[in-house]
Amino acid sequence: MTIQRFVLGFAGGVVLLSTLLAWLVSPLFLIATAFVGANLLQSAFTRWCLLAQILRRIGLHDERTTWA
Repeated sequence: MTIQRFVLGFAGGVVLLSTLLAWLVSPLFLIATAFVGANLLQSAFTRWCLLAQILRRIGLHDERTTWA
């Protein structure tokens, strides 16, 4: 699994989980959904993602290094 796929899967999972929790428990869980959306938007413009950096340090590979 590449870093990009992991980040997208993680973000999707957090969005789905926080949406479900907002529906079942409290609308305040939508803050997590907004945070993930803001982080995805920020990383699209800056090309920097904290989760991706953490994953690189623990040994997950970027997509470009798996094709070489």
